[in-house]
Amino acid sequence: MFWVQVVFNIPVDRGFTYTTEEEVPLGIRVVAPFHGRNLTGYVVGTEPPGEEEASLALKPLHRVLDREPLFDREYLNLARWVADRYYSSLGEALAAMLPGGKKETEVPLFEDAGEEVSVTPPTLSSEQAQAVKEILSSEEGMYYLFGITGSGKTEVFLRVAEATLLEGRGVIYLVPEIALTGQVVRAIRERFGSKAAVLHSRLTPSQRLTEWRRVLRGEAPLVVGARSAVFAPHRRLGLIVLDEEHEGSYKSGSTPRYHARQVAMKRCALSKARLVMGSATPSVEAYYLMQKGEIRGIRLTRRLSGGKLPEVEIVDLKGTEGVFSRRLQEEILITHMKGMQTILFLNRRGFSYSFHCNTCGYEMKCRRCSVSLTFHKQKNRMICHYCGFSTRPMDLCPSCGSLDVGYFGSGTEKIEEEARRIFPELKIARLDTDTVERKGTLERILREFQEGKIDLLLGTQMVAKGLNFPGVRLVGIVLADTGLHMPDFRAAERTFSLIVQVSGRAGRFAPDGKVIVQTCMPQHDAIKYAALLAMDDFYQKEIENRSELKFPPFSRLFRLVFRGKSEEMVQTGAEDLARNLERALRGGAEVLGPAECPIGVIAGNHRYQIILRTKTFLSVHGVLRKELSRNKLPRGVYLEVDVDPVSLL
Repeated sequence: MFWVQVVFNIPVDRGFTYTTEEEVPLGIRVVAPFHGRNLTGYVVGTEPPGEEEASLALKPLHRVLDREPLFDREYLNLARWVADRYYSSLGEALAAMLPGGKKETEVPLFEDAGEEVSVTPPTLSSEQAQAVKEILSSEEGMYYLFGITGSGKTEVFLRVAEATLLEGRGVIYLVPEIALTGQVVRAIRERFGSKAAVLHSRLTPSQRLTEWRRVLRGEAPLVVGARSAVFAPHRRLGLIVLDEEHEGSYKSGSTPRYHARQVAMKRCALSKARLVMGSATPSVEAYYLMQKGEIRGIRLTRRLSGGKLPEVEIVDLKGTEGVFSRRLQEEILITHMKGMQTILFLNRRGFSYSFHCNTCGYEMKCRRCSVSLTFHKQKNRMICHYCGFSTRPMDLCPSCGSLDVGYFGSGTEKIEEEARRIFPELKIARLDTDTVERKGTLERILREFQEGKIDLLLGTQMVAKGLNFPGVRLVGIVLADTGLHMPDFRAAERTFSLIVQVSGRAGRFAPDGKVIVQTCMPQHDAIKYAALLAMDDFYQKEIENRSELKFPPFSRLFRLVFRGKSEEMVQTGAEDLARNLERALRGGAEVLGPAECPIGVIAGNHRYQIILRTKTFLSVHGVLRKELSRNKLPRGVYLEVDVDPVSLL
């Protein structure tokens, strides 16, 4: 008789011992009985049971799912690190890291909706060649390719990947969203052929298992994929590329709430591998680490296609009726007459109920946190969701005395309707999460836009991410300040990044590229610096603000979200833990809250949050773990712990 220790994808941080007639090695998935049902689990040990367990009637495994292990002890250690860092069970960590398919099936070639990519590598510019040389000068280390849009970052990544494969080491190439980076995936497929595996959410579990096995067997030394591809099972890892490092989609929204950047840093440190990140708009944290010399920054300053950087014009919307200013309408018609295309962008994710003055652009901010206050209609209060500060709504603007105030918001559907009314002769398409729900819609719209069958493409963040269309002359940002109304200290950074990224779609292959930035806040630093492409000025200003307010990178955050059907029970659970943390931390961290989450109810669940802010991450991490193990939540209340959150909504 043999024994195995099995963990399950449940929030219970311990293993369970089962018996088996045949030897089952570590890394195998099994089906085992657990509290009256059969669950899939992972074998994490093969030791005989201890005295206490041996005295119990141990149950046999129901069945073994794999002939060969999916992971080894080194990979198990990585899973233990993920579970510990992000407060999940080992079983939950392994479930997030491993494919779920029971049997292997054929993987179709990836559909591409982007430009044709030549199999013959292009000649490198002097800047690109120098970047490749610097990255390859060492077998390990962290590098950041900080280059303007269209400066050829992708080709540098691919050359470094080629060199790493020639060293006999594996490569992981991470992209923020696989559906919107078909151009990169196709370049990799054509450059590396069957040596490349694709791991992404659009594959079935069985197809993911097929690709996983190919990587394990060494048949696919290069893996390209979105966030979860950071867990690809390379035996000898040599390089991780993190393209568009600033993207929030690299952070998981479910347990374990890992960030692919942090996991990549850990894996590269363990494997003595290179980590190469890149973006036209680095996260403030990454920029700060470049400043300090902890990441080696490499600049790319010239567009390769011959297109000049577009001319950016700020249009003040104050006094304008509707969302299309006269200047934007003029440029859309000029672009159409030239036989070229327009992209219109709206960051629809902004709050619909931020207090806003239509005369001077004033918005209400928390006097303690310098973040936007949010209007709660039921309570008739303006509330800060960081510290709980609240005040009454105002009937007139405290800045200019105007009575023309209100709660601001608009959506892509309304703007599409207005565009069709103003420009009946243009072929118009909308690209957002509502329109691409049906399979194949995204690829069709992008293909038709690529082929010139669409004159005007309207969209949300989807149109900002890495797309490269030669026919685009004009980019219009319909309302640049929507994101600035969100009650989040990263609001300015996100707005700046989106304006720069969307602007980068204009004039890549044309000498007269144009960007119109419409705003009610033309003097806001994020908008002003983005329009000027004054990258260093913005980052310096933002770093000064973060330093003064003690937000990352000058502190680390833990976010604890309580949810449940009863608001009273949720609030009680949050207040009890907050009191215990205040006592246990003894000033080692600020305990902000509890306060209602900015989005107070989701799917009928009331939500409250506590934010811990600290400069001593490891000690606070340990204290929080101890308090969570002691804490008993009220019945019907659930707790989510988010380490280094990227969103506080």
